[in-house]
Amino acid sequence: MALKPEPKAPFHSVQYALRVLESVSTHGDGVTGAQLSRETGLPAGHLAPLLLTLRREGYVEQVTDGAYVIGSSLLELGSGSARRQALEAKLQQTLVQLRDSVGAAVYVSRYVDGEIRVTQMADGPRTPAVNEWVDFRSAAHASAIGKCLLTQLDQNGRRDHLSRHRIARLTSRTITNEKVLFSKLDSQPATVPVLDLQEYAVGTVCAAVPLTAGSSAGCLALSLPIEHAHRLRAAAATLNRRAAPVLLSLAL
Repeated sequence: MALKPEPKAPFHSVQYALRVLESVSTHGDGVTGAQLSRETGLPAGHLAPLLLTLRREGYVEQVTDGAYVIGSSLLELGSGSARRQALEAKLQQTLVQLRDSVGAAVYVSRYVDGEIRVTQMADGPRTPAVNEWVDFRSAAHASAIGKCLLTQLDQNGRRDHLSRHRIARLTSRTITNEKVLFSKLDSQPATVPVLDLQEYAVGTVCAAVPLTAGSSAGCLALSLPIEHAHRLRAAAATLNRRAAPVLLSLAL
């Protein structure tokens, strides 16, 4: 599976967040914002909102003298199965908060070994998950999750996937022409959520934003019943803004 060059999306600042965490972790007694700016090369205007996000998510804490130290969320991350469980629990908590914020079921999906996998999700009685009437692995051409992951693959990667999962008409809105599909994927702006307007399932609209951590393609998505379609674009914008903590959980 081949990935396209990393897009310049709003959450590309996660790379900087990791640099900040590395710097904070080397200062057991705390480090000031000014010193962090010097060590990471980040100007104060970029560093301040980044530190605010890291504090909100519990990855750093600010002590009485204003210095920053590593936070409880980072301390919980050990190694092996304990680290994986801590990451999954932290990510699930983030997804639940995001679900409540956007008022929609939310999903994290990865492209692993040539297949689409929904690895975690958060839904509820008022935010039901989409009815997976066709396996997501076979519906990349139609679902927001699938199209978002395909945008992160190169042409050969896309063709390889579609050679194993043939394009099929799922609704009257489904794109079934490979050339048209690839053209739409190529024209998709990296900073704009991918939408599914009843292409996968009648009665459901969805949105997804990419989460590219290292060499792994991933995405964060939401789904809404058609009667809430008027909320889709606003919810998608919130999803895009809130992607950074999710990507940070995946990258650590």
